[in-house]
Amino acid sequence: MTEAEATPRTGKRVLLAKPRGYCAGVDRAVQTVEEALKLYGAPIYVRKQIVHNKHVVQTLEAQGAIFVEENEEVPEGSTVIFSAHGVAPEVYEQAKARSLKAIDATCPLVTKVHHEAKRFAAEDYDILLIGHEGHEEVIGTAGEAPAHIQLVDGPDGADKVTVRDPEKVVWLSQTTLSVDETLETVARLKQRLPLLQSPPSDDICYATSNRQHVVKEIAADCDVVIVVGSTNSSNSVRLVEVALDAGARAGHLVDFAHEIDDAWLEGATTVGLTSGASVPDDLVQDVLAYLAARGFGDVEEITTANERLTFSLPQELKRDMKAAAARG
Repeated sequence: MTEAEATPRTGKRVLLAKPRGYCAGVDRAVQTVEEALKLYGAPIYVRKQIVHNKHVVQTLEAQGAIFVEENEEVPEGSTVIFSAHGVAPEVYEQAKARSLKAIDATCPLVTKVHHEAKRFAAEDYDILLIGHEGHEEVIGTAGEAPAHIQLVDGPDGADKVTVRDPEKVVWLSQTTLSVDETLETVARLKQRLPLLQSPPSDDICYATSNRQHVVKEIAADCDVVIVVGSTNSSNSVRLVEVALDAGARAGHLVDFAHEIDDAWLEGATTVGLTSGASVPDDLVQDVLAYLAARGFGDVEEITTANERLTFSLPQELKRDMKAAAARG
């Protein structure tokens, strides 16, 4: 019996998922921009959104960060930060050609997938990259070995795969996918390619898995699950899907509390609440206040894991921070 099942259904309540919100990679990426602004002064250029969250991007813009799509938009000789989602090797070359000071805020768990892609490509494997077409992380990983990598976008994509040697093929994945859908995709691939190898360790990041797991725990007890996150955040979108698959009667994605439609709450007694891995917790607190004002004042936090992982800042930034501290 889950904690949620053990709680009697009396009045209106909120089941608050934990873990939720910021993961270690997002925390590191946001902190990288904040520290760079303090150290070098504004403006600091950031290629793509540092993390996929509207509020975070707006907050950093107000502090002097300028978000661009490509290196060509960054004035020569300026500082540019690469987002948490990772970039292809050619992006580093472009930065070097424009004499840009590049700071790489790629999540270390994404970097791990890049290293796997390079290693398997060097061993002449065909690499099946499970992920969503056009997502920045997929573009960055595929750029490490474009001749060896083909994208598999969901279970149906498994049927279109062709490989040179069915004995030399491995799958890797985007870090922010649905755990269940990825396993389904792998199962479909293995029907056609029984010797398909798996990555040496799970590519879907711990934070994505943990957030999906706790949502599965609470979903069946919820009349509606609200996920705080942006529409371009893969892991946030997945949380809504996971909630619905696990038995929630309804699920919605919002960036801010004011986007909640009161019609969603009509007749509801239990609301589930969580947030994607790039969402600061004050946005969740705003939703709790919004729900409390509508009678959902009883909040029960359901915890399925405690996250303690942290990542240190990028080496190039730490080096400059240390030098500045030494100068006093």
